[in-house]
Amino acid sequence: MDFRAILMGLAFALIWSSAFTSARIIVADAAPLYSLALRFFISGLLGVIIARALGQNWNLTRNQWRAVIIFGVCQNALYLGLNFVAMQWIEAGLAAIIASTMPLMVAFAGWTVLGDRLRPLAVAGLVAGVIGVSLIMGSRLSGGVDLTGVIMCFIAAAALTAATLSVRTASSGGNLMMIVGLQMFVGSAVLLLAALIFETPTVTPSLKLGLAFTYTVLAPGLLATWIWFSLVGRIGAVKAATFHFLNPFFGVTTAWLLLGEALTVTDFVGVAIITIGILAVQLSKQKPTQS
Repeated sequence: MDFRAILMGLAFALIWSSAFTSARIIVADAAPLYSLALRFFISGLLGVIIARALGQNWNLTRNQWRAVIIFGVCQNALYLGLNFVAMQWIEAGLAAIIASTMPLMVAFAGWTVLGDRLRPLAVAGLVAGVIGVSLIMGSRLSGGVDLTGVIMCFIAAAALTAATLSVRTASSGGNLMMIVGLQMFVGSAVLLLAALIFETPTVTPSLKLGLAFTYTVLAPGLLATWIWFSLVGRIGAVKAATFHFLNPFFGVTTAWLLLGEALTVTDFVGVAIITIGILAVQLSKQKPTQS
């Protein structure tokens, strides 16, 4: 793994994790599904415009179109939609912690559904992840956290797991920015339909809302997605996924710094255990001969 790939991975993890904090700010003053649908529409429009300026087109391969649909529905509509709704009731740090269990879910799904063989290190990582999540959830539930929001976040993480298992070939065949833009449109369309059914459009305009929305459109929306696909294309999905082990730390730290969310000793210990578990699972996938 070269130095540029390391910088890309760190940037992706930081931007991706910060999205929970900006989302928490947005849903405090605007309807979550309408906000997210608008975010994806703007991000998709910018992505397609940039792609066309780069000479890219929408003549995608079958695998790329498949990735556009699955990623648009599973990540953008289900994963982020459920997280946006859930963060009306739970803190951004907790949502980030739950979302960070996705690599553990991928390993578990690969073992139980796809028949992948797990090395002892991966099994230890899964056990550590369960212990860490149990510590945090036990502490938060006893403190009166909203159970509906927690369940939504876990369903969202499962949806992202499905998306991750389905887009390993998205970065091959070129037109990367076009793929990023088109999958944003898919998410926007699905979320708009859901918003029309379940929500009443509301917004309380403020500078804080405007800044958070703009950041969410440009950074987690476009930049982080482009970095992720580029990173997967550069070093492969297994090595790229290793950077997810930073998400629990970055997620709770960003929420603590910008939102003033409290962190208990139990939270700190749980995040540390989950981080170790994720790293163990990802390192178990590395071949001994790889550098």
